[in-house]
Amino acid sequence: MKKNIVISVIVGALVALGISAAPAQAAERTLNLDYANWNPLSLVIKDQGWLETDLKKIDTKVNWVYSAGSAAAIQNLNANAIQIGSSAGVAAYVARANGVAIKSVAVFSQPNWAALVVAKGSKITPSQLKGKKIAAQKGTDPYFFLLQVLTAKKLDPFKDVTIVNLAHADGKAALLRGDVDVWSGLDPITSQSVKVDGSKIIYENKALNTWGIISAREDFLKSNRDITVTVLKNYQKARAWIQANPDKAAQILATSAKIDLDVAKTVLNGRTKVNVPLVPGALQSGVLAAIQPILVNEAQVRSQSDATTALSTLYDTSFAFAALKK
Repeated sequence: MKKNIVISVIVGALVALGISAAPAQAAERTLNLDYANWNPLSLVIKDQGWLETDLKKIDTKVNWVYSAGSAAAIQNLNANAIQIGSSAGVAAYVARANGVAIKSVAVFSQPNWAALVVAKGSKITPSQLKGKKIAAQKGTDPYFFLLQVLTAKKLDPFKDVTIVNLAHADGKAALLRGDVDVWSGLDPITSQSVKVDGSKIIYENKALNTWGIISAREDFLKSNRDITVTVLKNYQKARAWIQANPDKAAQILATSAKIDLDVAKTVLNGRTKVNVPLVPGALQSGVLAAIQPILVNEAQVRSQSDATTALSTLYDTSFAFAALKK
């Protein structure tokens, strides 16, 4: 009897203090992930609101963060400003090789988004790059695209040309002002400049682009498998939606990127292949293996050993496989 009285007193005291004896509810989670004009699937997911609906079921809010380029996405992943982000495959690979704890978990597109561009009236050709000033944003596919082009032409990127590190939009502006001779540009900015400014693409090669990849922080993946799989399911939903609604998808891109609708259609239908497998594999790793010697020679990664280890540990396909299950 005395024992029961003591328990009753304790419970009463807890109630008086506003402390419930019931189990505490789990705190609501927030997912920070990116969207980008060069990732049309992310634009569709954001526009349609599917992810918010799906994650609400598991008490998770969604916060969208804009990525102007792969470099921004990787920086935000490293800083934990986002937990899931999109980038060129090589950007994620270089980041991991240099100590950023991320894993690439899915593929969103096979793009032809990088190209060498000159201003209207320029007579420069791909064989005349030596001695030229070239704008490119470090850490992005156009930058690594440029390194591959220079290497193929036996040009030293540090001696034979001057690379000016500028964000994609700033690179275009510098080209139009005449501050640089060539711009290694990124779609949809490139295609819009071709139409509006009369810029000219002098070299492109889809094989030198390193795929559109979705990556996530390793610590996040370990404790948030449900969220990650839900995100990838939404990517698959967006992939199918774009193929079924190409005009609506182009309008979403045009609105987000502030470009002409016909340019958006060109980028989406002619320069971006979204109907690709979600699961990363030999195709993506093969492209990175081919560029690895350039990354090592140009000191883009800390060492050959780091580059080799990063490539062998970059992908975690389990989330994509789980997302494909009904």
